[in-house]
Order: sequence, then C-alpha cells, then structure tokens
Amino acid sequence: MAHTIPLHIPSQYDPLHPMLTALSIRDLAVADRVDLTFAPGFTAITGETGAGKSILIDALGLASGGRADSGAVRSGAEKLEVSAELQLPSGHPALVWLASQDLDDDGALLLRRIVKADGGSRAYINGRGATQQQLRDLTTLLIEIHGQHEHQALLQRAHQLDLLDEFAQASGERQAVAAAADAVRALDAEIDRLRHSDGAELVEFMTHQLRELRAGSLDPVHIANLEHQHRVLASAGELIQGLGQAEAQLGGDDDVTAVALVRRAVHDLQRLAAIDPALSALVSQLETAAIALQDATHELRDRRDALDIDPEKLAEVDAELARLHALARKHRTPIQDLAAFAADLERRVQNAATAGERLEQLLRDRDGAIQTYRRAARVLGEKRRAAAIDLANSISALMAELGMRGGRFECAFEIADGAPRGSGDEQVEFLVSANPGQPPRPLRKVASGGELARISLAIKVATIALDDTPVLVFDEVDSGIGGAIAEIVGRKLRALGAQRQVLCVTHLAQVAACAHQHFRVSKRVQGDTTQSQVDELDENERIAELARMQGGVEVTDATRAAARELLRNGARR
Repeated sequence: MAHTIPLHIPSQYDPLHPMLTALSIRDLAVADRVDLTFAPGFTAITGETGAGKSILIDALGLASGGRADSGAVRSGAEKLEVSAELQLPSGHPALVWLASQDLDDDGALLLRRIVKADGGSRAYINGRGATQQQLRDLTTLLIEIHGQHEHQALLQRAHQLDLLDEFAQASGERQAVAAAADAVRALDAEIDRLRHSDGAELVEFMTHQLRELRAGSLDPVHIANLEHQHRVLASAGELIQGLGQAEAQLGGDDDVTAVALVRRAVHDLQRLAAIDPALSALVSQLETAAIALQDATHELRDRRDALDIDPEKLAEVDAELARLHALARKHRTPIQDLAAFAADLERRVQNAATAGERLEQLLRDRDGAIQTYRRAARVLGEKRRAAAIDLANSISALMAELGMRGGRFECAFEIADGAPRGSGDEQVEFLVSANPGQPPRPLRKVASGGELARISLAIKVATIALDDTPVLVFDEVDSGIGGAIAEIVGRKLRALGAQRQVLCVTHLAQVAACAHQHFRVSKRVQGDTTQSQVDELDENERIAELARMQGGVEVTDATRAAARELLRNGARR
C-alpha cells in the first residue's frame, strides 16, 4: 500500500522544470495494475531480484515509442496499456512541437500506448491518435533512458566522437562540416558522371541518330495528317463509289431521291396550308431541309470529284510513315513522341559538346568546396581538441571520486584519410588508465563491466549541464560496483536530481539511500498467479528496505541501525 510522506525535494530544483508526474501500467508482464506519482529530484526503484523492477523502465520505453512486443502482455489479458503524464513549463520546445502537430493541450502532456496480445499497437498523445515515430520525436525532447547494457556504446568510436562533440557544444560546427562534405560529394558525383558518359564516340553516334531523325518532319500534327492521307489514299476507290451512291440517293435524276421526295412533300403541304395555316411552319422546316439536302448533295459531288486514285502518292505517304514507325521502334518510343525524343537527344549532344568546359568548371568548383570543407573541419577540430582537455580532466577527477583513484582518462585523435567526411577529419579514441602507473589504453580493451559503468556515469555527470533532456532514467547504472563507491554513485545521482528528474533502478542500498523518493517493487502471489506490486515507501519502510538490501533475508537491529544511518547520511548530500 502506498504512503504519502514528506519528500526531501532538492532545494535547487526549479518547480517549473519539465518532469514526469505520473505513470500508469495495466497488464504489463507480471504487473496487473500500477499507478505511481513521481516527485522532483532523484527517485530510486528497488526490489528483490526477479520482482520486476525493470517493468517501470519498460513501461516508460513503450510510452516513449519503443518497440512493442505482444509477448509483454500479462498472461490472460487481452492487451497492455501504459500512460505517462508530464508537466511542461511555458515555452518548452516540447510545447512548440505539440503545437506544430496540432496535439497541444494547454501545457499538459499525456502519453498513452496500447499493445494487444494478438499483435498490433496504438499510440496516443493528449488523447489523439499518434504514430510511434511521433512519440519518439516528442519524447526525445523529454526522456532519456539508459539501459543496463547501454554503456557498451562507449566502446564504439563513432559514439565517442558524438559524446565529445556534445561536450564541446560543436553542433553548429559539425553541421557546417557535414554540409561542406555533402557539397564535395555532390560535385564528385557530377564529375564522375561527366567523365564516364557521352564520350567522343558516343557524341558521334548520337549526332548520326539526330540527323536520321531530322530527315523528315517529326511534328505530331504532320504525322497525324500523314496517317489521315494514307487512310484516304488507300481507300480512294471505295470512297469514290460510296460518295457517288450517297449523292444519287440524295439528289440524283431519279424521282425517288431524298431531295425530290422532300420537295414533293413541300408542294403538297403548301396546298393544304391554304386550308390550315398552322401547317405553314412545317412547310418552312421542310423547305429548309430540302435546301440542306441539296447542299449536302453538292458537297458529296465535290468530295467525290476531288478524290483521285493516285498509287504514286500513296506509295510516297506509305514510305514516309514506314520510316517514322521504324524510328519509333528503334528508339522504343511512341511515334507521336519522336519530336520530344529528338529534342532530348539534341540537348544531350549539346551538353556533350560542352562537357569539357563543364568539367573544367566543376573541377574549379570542387577545389573551392574542398577549401570550404578544410576551413570548417579545422574549426571543428580545434574546438574538439580544446574540449577534449576539459573533458579528460573532468572525467579523470570523477573517476577518482568513483573509486578509480590515480586513473586517467584521455582523448586520442587520429586524422582520417580519404574523402571529406561529414563528421570531420578526426577520429577519436577514448583512452583510460584504471590504475596509477599504467599507460592509457583504448577503453574497449581495458575496462571491465564495473569500470565501464562508472566511466559512463562520469561522462553523464560531466556533460549534464549541456543536456537539455529533463527526465533521466537509469536501469542499474551501478552494476558492478559496491561499498564506498556505491555511496559516491548515489551522491552523484542525487546531485543530478538537483538539475534534472532522475529515476534509477538499483540493487545497492547506498545508492537508494540518497534518493529523494523511493519505490519498492515486490512479488505478490495470488492463487496460481504472480504479480508485481509497487509501493512508495515512507521513512520507516525505507529503513526496512535498506536493511534488507544490506543484510539479506535476516534483518537485525544492527542492520536497521546501519540502514537508518545510511538514510540520514544520504539525505544530507
């Protein structure tokens, strides 16, 4: 059962600083129902091994747009659901992002994620449907989760360079280097294209193709007229015969032609109109029809007389169409598109003809782009080297505090050969000497798991002032350490809590004792099911939990006294 207790809120903590205020979990792994309210500062999460401490981290990961696994749904449940509420002060970048996505809600932020047991998931921001990518884009501004094995990333040289640039606050200089490198790469690609395409032989071949195309008109209107002429000439005999028959039917010498019949009808109706004047309008219509039929007869006669069976003309048109169709097949383009194809080919010939001049200009442009890159890379390199000294001094001092007294941290630089790189000319290698008298060697070769964890924490402490992420989540950052070093780690996390909200899953009493707020995760067995239970601890409960963490199963008065003293010391940090 949760208790409301007076919290040791850090005196330097800004109440308007963004923070996680609540987390709700339904049917995630072995947790059926968990509702937590968070305070500012450093919050510790403890519990026996296997109790499900990392469920809280997993829930925050889902709310932050992490990968959804239907296997995480509690056995027997249809779905899992997690909700995270955050407090955002006016003007925070997250509010700007929410407004840009039409997801803002008067400064409040509610992240919600549902994962179904049969697959599929849904995400919501302030009650409105959202994508996982939107969750990730938003929470990048708010929550940073450090998993149990994340410190392994420290062994990667690219990650080391990113950390150094972050410490150097060199994002602007690095962007300038990346843009300059992109410009050089674009020019290199254009130069390569010119050098490997449209050579002299190819230009000659394209010129021949162009002459072949330009031997006759390629105008689509001209081609359409040719096709029309071909149809008419090929069917001239049939057209002459048909037009003659139509003319005879309309207005020939026979008394039964259409013109004769209509005129006879006009004559008869005129007589009847003398009896019924209403027929006059019909007489007028028929007279108009007779005139139209007579005109059509004359036009048919003219069209027929204009036609001529001309085998020579037909052969000429047929040959021209055959040439055009052959060109269309050769160049794999519709016959109506030959003109456009020829225009494109002409442009290519012209470009090829001036390729030498263009290549010379591109080479001059590349020389200028290389100089721009070198200047930008030099500025970035100088800033990195200056920052590397400060970073090494800071981390070396923190290493001493974290039990690696006499140890030394250094940043070694190596100039990368080859083409301009978006990350600059340098590669960096983190070197460490864990013991006095030993020469520094690459971190990836000498550091143990516990040393990596401590160095990772030292780097986070050294760079915290430069990190805008308001909520830091650590999953067993204290892995591999103990004793007095654990107490120092606890003090460092508490110090972080004065500037950021810190959540840490820990198995060390010395670390948990330094927290401003303490949750305990335990197992609860009901029938055949096991469930996780999360309780916020008051002072007496914290003493009991710290005693358990120090003394194991048997909690004695001595371990309780030691736990009480540990909590008192932790609160003074």
